[in-house]
Formats: sequence, structure tokens, C-alpha cells
Amino acid sequence: MEYYYKIIKSPVNNLKLIASDVGLAAILWGSDDIKHIKFLNFVENKTHPLILESEQQLQEYFDGSRKSFTINLDFIGTEFQKKVWNALLTIPYGETRNYAQIAKQIGHGNAYRAVASANGKNPIGIIIPCHRVIGSSGKLAGFAGGLEVKAYLLDLESKNVTCKS
Repeated sequence: MEYYYKIIKSPVNNLKLIASDVGLAAILWGSDDIKHIKFLNFVENKTHPLILESEQQLQEYFDGSRKSFTINLDFIGTEFQKKVWNALLTIPYGETRNYAQIAKQIGHGNAYRAVASANGKNPIGIIIPCHRVIGSSGKLAGFAGGLEVKAYLLDLESKNVTCKS
């Protein structure tokens, strides 16, 4: 399968959007190491329809007019990771969960460390909202884009909880 990418500007950093013909496969931060994501072919395509749609929806998210995404996703990960990422998709805009809550939701109540690991390997940040997962103490915990970006995204959502999707 071929994968295509485009680099876009955003309020938090340049983002590399990566898609196949199936769906969006990754949103990489400027400094992301993609070793945990297995892409075979990777070519620039600034006009791929899934990438353009992803770019549009992300722009709407950042301007506060979108709180949910309707982009087809192409998950690349283990079955456990996919289970975690699907659970993350259920976290409502403007809300947070902790790792233990996600572990319980997916039927693995004591696997909060494994959930944290899967959360950290989420290749489609923002759209799969791993930024909405915080530590059990209520403090911000790891995020590929950095804790400042995580705080920015949570603040953005807290200010726009009444926006239309």
C-alpha cells in the first residue's frame, strides 16, 4: 500500500499528514520519530483527497468551528493499540479521561500502563484525541507534541465546548 504526505501549518507546529487511499494514517509533529509507524512507501502528494479533507477539518478544529472529525482513518498498530485508540475516539470534545478509565473502558482494568503506552504510540494525534488523556492525579502527562501543545489543545477545547461540529 502506498502512503502520501503533505506538510501543513497549524497554530501548534507544522504537521505532516500521512494518508493511504483507505484513510488518514498519521499526523506527525515536526520532531516525531516515525519508527513506531510502519510505512512502506511514502511520497509527497499535496492534492490527495483524504489529505485535503484532513487539512480542512483540522483548520476548522483550530479555528473553533469543529469539535468532531469525520475523516476515514487507516489504523496502523496492534489489536490492543487499536482498541485503545477507538476508546480515545469516544472521549467527548472538551473532556478528559485518565489512563485507568480508558483501561476499564476497554475491559483491561489493571492495564493502565499498557494503555499509556498505546496512547503514546497513537499516530493520529488530535483526531484520535490522546491529548484528552491525563494522569490520574489530574496533571498533564506525556504527549508527542509536548506538554505545552497538549495544554494548548485542552485550552482550545475548553473555550469552544459549545461550538458546532
